[in-house]
Amino acid sequence: MTQEKPDSTPENQAEAAADTAANPAEAVVEQTAEQQLAELQQKLSEMQDNFLRAKAEGENIRRRAAEDIGKAHKFAIEGFAEHLVPVADSLYAALNAEAVDAKGFKEGLEITLKQLMSAFEKGRLVEINPASGDKFDPHHHQAISMVPSEQEPGTVVSVLQRGYSLADRVLRPALVTVSQAA
Repeated sequence: MTQEKPDSTPENQAEAAADTAANPAEAVVEQTAEQQLAELQQKLSEMQDNFLRAKAEGENIRRRAAEDIGKAHKFAIEGFAEHLVPVADSLYAALNAEAVDAKGFKEGLEITLKQLMSAFEKGRLVEINPASGDKFDPHHHQAISMVPSEQEPGTVVSVLQRGYSLADRVLRPALVTVSQAA
């Protein structure tokens, strides 16, 4: 049992050819519509491909950015640590040296302190050390006590512990005593 399609008979083909010859505009429209459909399907396929590629690229960028952020957090102080290593070397050398006199030992400590301050400067770590008579600044100073003084009220009398700031952010305020009103 074979079934033939009605369009495949010679009579039907002749009718289709006659219809096409009778209405050439319809044939062009059908052909154009089919071509447009094929073109639109091709464009859709290309757009889907481009979308998937863009999505994959976005995921890759996000993953790389997360890795970069992780590395930045992990190695953020690498440069600062490189500046501190010579200071540690100097301290170890001082501990291993036999102290002949206190003056030489003090000079070695002063040199090591200069190395440390240089490392702090390179790492943008700034010392907060107000002078006696400076105005009390609650953003940079922490008052431990108020003491009677001949200085103007609200000024620093003495510094008990120096403070530090890193890139304009206070890490530790300077501990100070402040003059009180008489």
